[in-house]
Amino acid sequence: MTGGKIIAEKFRAKYAVNPRVYRAPGRVNLIGEHTDYHDGFVMPAALGFYGLVAASRRRDRKLVVASEEFQGVVEVELSPDALRPSHTWSDYSVGVAAQLEKAGFALTGANLLIHGEVPIGAGLSSSASIEVATAVALAEESGLSINRTTLAAICQRAENDFVGMRCGIMDQFISLHGRAKHALMLDCRSLAFELVPIPESVRLVICNTELKHKLAGGEYNRRREECEEAVRSLAEVLPGIRALRDVSWEQLEEHRGVLSDVAYKRAHHVVTENARVLDGMEALRTGDLRRFGQYMAESHQSLRDMFEVSCAELDLMVELANREPAVYGARMTGGGFGGATINLVDERNAAAFALNIAKAYREKTGNVSATYICMPADGAGLVESAEMAR
Repeated sequence: MTGGKIIAEKFRAKYAVNPRVYRAPGRVNLIGEHTDYHDGFVMPAALGFYGLVAASRRRDRKLVVASEEFQGVVEVELSPDALRPSHTWSDYSVGVAAQLEKAGFALTGANLLIHGEVPIGAGLSSSASIEVATAVALAEESGLSINRTTLAAICQRAENDFVGMRCGIMDQFISLHGRAKHALMLDCRSLAFELVPIPESVRLVICNTELKHKLAGGEYNRRREECEEAVRSLAEVLPGIRALRDVSWEQLEEHRGVLSDVAYKRAHHVVTENARVLDGMEALRTGDLRRFGQYMAESHQSLRDMFEVSCAELDLMVELANREPAVYGARMTGGGFGGATINLVDERNAAAFALNIAKAYREKTGNVSATYICMPADGAGLVESAEMAR
């Protein structure tokens, strides 16, 4: 039985009405970490792990939200006074409703039941998958036609302004625009994007340390503030720059003296990571997987040493991966301080690779990890009736 069918049955039992079920994928970022909120470049891929939202329209203007993972039912009126953060699990969905209304999209009331398949705390964007599935559900149930890039921006604002996580737009964007068998190279300033084919000869193997990271209001926001400090300092000698996206490597080195040591290290990562994304896109276009893997290695080193968001468990996962002959590249993925690594692996050896990493990680740490062998998936949408019937 599919996840869509299960949540539909539970919705009927709870609300005594047939729902439509919407889903939005999580994502893994192949390269381009901590660049999106600096107007930079990223290269994520959508994954076949989904946030699911079963929904039915109500006759009133009330939003009723329940979750399969968390206790309680949240009921709020669709009005500015009622749509306020509660600092609980429901903020991801209620925040989307609040931002849709604020953007001028009049919603009808709805019953929602939420179920998350994306592993929480693994850096695979479980929160964005719920936000996007909620946004698609509310728009469809309200009879609204909203373009996907607009929806991504609305979901980002929900996480920024309602949840309090100052993320960029990457997670929500790829959840809406993902394409099977492709990564997506996104310019986070213009929101122009290009689909980049992933060879069928490789698999994306995600190794989850099972060390949960908690980013909202913490180290993630601190890194953003440190980068903003770098922009302010560099703007005094480079008038007109708006973000680290506007700074070249040569300019950073020339004006290193105006930066604190910490601000320089953070800027160093962002400036060089942007270049790695663009170079990595060219490597994938030409099928040069070894070259792409080298950029992944450089990215991890920079995240570890310059941006300082890795940890011992992530470093160990990368070290173990690099001992395997089937791997093209390995790096931490996501915000850091826990979560997972992404590995580009020859598909013929992907299963053995996953088993070897899990075994070696347990022997080294005594901890159990999780591995997922994936290919890129399509973006958000309605779960089709034929799939629901399986």
